[in-house]
Amino acid sequence: MSSRTISIEAAHDLVIAALTASRTSAENARSVAAALVGAEADGIKSHGLSRVPSYAGQALSGKVDGFAKPHISTPAAAALVIDARLGFAYPAIDIAIARLPPLCRSHGIAAAAINRSNHCGVAGLHVERLARSGLAALMFANTPPGIAPWGARRGLFGTNPIAFAAPARGRDPIVVDLSLSKIPRGRLLLAKQKAERIPEGWALDRDGHPTTDPEAAIQGTMVPMGDAKGTALALMVEILAGGLTGARFAYESSSFFDTDGPAPETGQLIIALSPEALGGSDVTDRLADLAATIEAEPGARLAGARRLQHRGAAAAHGLDVPPALLEEIERLAQRL
Repeated sequence: MSSRTISIEAAHDLVIAALTASRTSAENARSVAAALVGAEADGIKSHGLSRVPSYAGQALSGKVDGFAKPHISTPAAAALVIDARLGFAYPAIDIAIARLPPLCRSHGIAAAAINRSNHCGVAGLHVERLARSGLAALMFANTPPGIAPWGARRGLFGTNPIAFAAPARGRDPIVVDLSLSKIPRGRLLLAKQKAERIPEGWALDRDGHPTTDPEAAIQGTMVPMGDAKGTALALMVEILAGGLTGARFAYESSSFFDTDGPAPETGQLIIALSPEALGGSDVTDRLADLAATIEAEPGARLAGARRLQHRGAAAAHGLDVPPALLEEIERLAQRL
């Protein structure tokens, strides 16, 4: 049997049970479960249920404080600073998403800086939530080291995702989400779990040589998107998400994958923009026209469309999960 099918609701409950059995509060477990099951439903399996065993292990070891309650401060009228307090990133992100809209509507723009944080999953899901409230949003996140400066071997930058979403009247938001490596680093973990090789061209080993071994790739670096341009963008995100938030830089952070070492203490920066304040009352109509124009081109696919297709299929038929992974999560949940 290549997969087992589980409903979205059952998957959500199972993740909560696995995390609460692993030294995590029920409130935090619900926040994490929503993010991981949402990623799985959107077909982004590298950031979905495959993360549950490592998240649970980190909570059990204390690398992540599963009971952490984020602390919020407001140093300026349209600025939030959220200390994730060495816990999972998602509760802090939930606070940012709840508090940014009223600030943004009052000032036209608002930002949330999150520090002492952790893996933030699919950044596109977070900015999509803001877009569904009528705002445009950008999110930058730094991660543990995964990309070397162009021409070097040592990973100093993270794979550092960038996400953007904007509302379009009468349709789903436009969502752009990309990692600055050629593929997300989470796909190495997925390949390792499945005992599969990875294609050459994805990653380099610690000596800077191309590798098809996911474990050697995890110990090495990722090939950046766009070569030297990708490393320049990674530096930009490192400054925005690590420097401006007061978080650790990539090379100061521990791995998202294992239970060893101190908390990663990475950061996220979320910027919300009011379309009406900046561009007038017809902005979302024009964005809907833009999306429709792109879709009308033969062979074109609007960014984010494939995720919505996966999401619809998952809602109708459930999630197809490798049996070994599902059994591992069930074992974690049974420790209660």
